[in-house]
Amino acid sequence: MSIDKIVLAYSGGLDTSVILKWLEEEYGCPVIAYSADIGQQEDWDAVRKKGLATGAEKVIISDLKKEFVEDYIFPAFRANAIYEETYLLGTSIARPLISKEQVRIAQAEGADAVSHGATGKGNDQVRFELAYIGLDPSLKIIAPWRTWDLNSRQKLVEFAKTHNIPVPVTKEKPYSCDENLLHISYEGGILENPWSTPDEAMFQMTVSPEKAPDKATYLEIEFENGDPVALDGKKMEPLALFTRLNKLGGANGIGRLDMVENRFVGMKSRGVYETPGGTILRKAHRDLETITLDREVMKIRDALIPKYSELIYNGFWFSPERELLQKLMDETQKTVNGKVRLRLYKGNCVPVGRKSEQSLYQESFATFEEDNVYDQGDATGFIRLNGLRLRIQALQKK
Repeated sequence: MSIDKIVLAYSGGLDTSVILKWLEEEYGCPVIAYSADIGQQEDWDAVRKKGLATGAEKVIISDLKKEFVEDYIFPAFRANAIYEETYLLGTSIARPLISKEQVRIAQAEGADAVSHGATGKGNDQVRFELAYIGLDPSLKIIAPWRTWDLNSRQKLVEFAKTHNIPVPVTKEKPYSCDENLLHISYEGGILENPWSTPDEAMFQMTVSPEKAPDKATYLEIEFENGDPVALDGKKMEPLALFTRLNKLGGANGIGRLDMVENRFVGMKSRGVYETPGGTILRKAHRDLETITLDREVMKIRDALIPKYSELIYNGFWFSPERELLQKLMDETQKTVNGKVRLRLYKGNCVPVGRKSEQSLYQESFATFEEDNVYDQGDATGFIRLNGLRLRIQALQKK
């Protein structure tokens, strides 16, 4: 395969550092190292220097935090996206944004190929490559983990040492992690045994619930069209608001998850996650919907959440079906306006109040006290009609 220039999704870790040098040697062409800043704690100057020292023609670091929150996190949370009823899709939502910027850079720099460091066993290879294909099918795709002979951690380390590439892996961190504004995920290494309890020292975004404050924190979130727009009465831009939710959630031990999930490629995988701000946001959003969404609309929308979430997990963010579902999800959000009050306490996030000018909840109908808007006698015919098929079935059995 003839290649003139490659844009590599580069993190500065062992895998992508080795890939950077390997691509240069294997294809004999310039390689641009591209890193996406989506909120991970990283020394970007060090990443740039390492990339250039390893052989990159250029290192491009794109600040995508604002776009990540506004165009990826918020749309997914308007749809209450959640995979297998537990995972808030922190890695899955980020991959299409990373890929989109990578394709843009390839087009701007005149590159004819893109490359990534995802392995042949994981979900990310699918997410990256489906995004590349969906955005620019003319680009050639290089997936080293599926073609080279450096198929073990030991071989990677040996290659790195031979080429004077620093090896960052230590015994103190025997697992891999992925970090962004939405979450941190941990997998592999000692976590591959699903019976093993995660080490408390591993967690970075949240304190343990046991060490969280003994006093509850109360928080009020205001929504417009399904998106959060204010905290405790103060209007905030999406990035600042979500960053604040992360801090509040982390300080109260909220958002930890330990699960075994079904990867798209067919195997089961154990993952541990921290998603503090996302956990708060989803709880508040769903609670506001209880008073602002029609019952039947909610049933239809909720039935589509698993499909919508599966599309994101499997890498189909840029598919026509995901975009179609997004329009439907957003249509339901036109009435999701109002405020939710939450209680944060030792790992728990509990809605304790909600109000909206478009609320469908009417106290005059729901009250147990005397009223003049609901004739309780109407329930007799309602029950008889709904019980008709049960009556016929019982008679048939006799």
